[in-house]
Amino acid sequence: MPENEKIRVLFLCTANAARSQMAAGIVKHDFGDRIETYSAGTNPKGVSRLAVMVLDELGIDISGETSDPLDKYKDMHFDYVITLCDDANEKCPVFFGGVNRLHMGFPDPPHSNDPTPENLQQFREVRDAIRKGMREFFSRILMKS
Repeated sequence: MPENEKIRVLFLCTANAARSQMAAGIVKHDFGDRIETYSAGTNPKGVSRLAVMVLDELGIDISGETSDPLDKYKDMHFDYVITLCDDANEKCPVFFGGVNRLHMGFPDPPHSNDPTPENLQQFREVRDAIRKGMREFFSRILMKS
């Protein structure tokens, strides 16, 4: 890969509401100079208000992101397609053949936009697990390139 070309990553989850949005936002924030991020869902439902809130706590703004269907990216090339939930992993189509396909499962945060202390805490735990996993994985990848 040419030195100035970014690694292209698609994060995939069922609803493209929380985990894939958080992963894309975190990786863009932490590695945006070397990695270009996208996110999609096998059945997109809209970006979670709580995902926006807990990333905002870290200074990461995903409020302008959209929840996109997987078909939007079927003609694009990605270096990595990373599924974040078991359902998306099973439904990831073969049109992503020839790329590095990985499954990095994280717990499903509540399917709620109600910012109760319990819901926010669960979102924070998922956010922090995603950030830790992404930092470990992409730090190794970037050291190799």
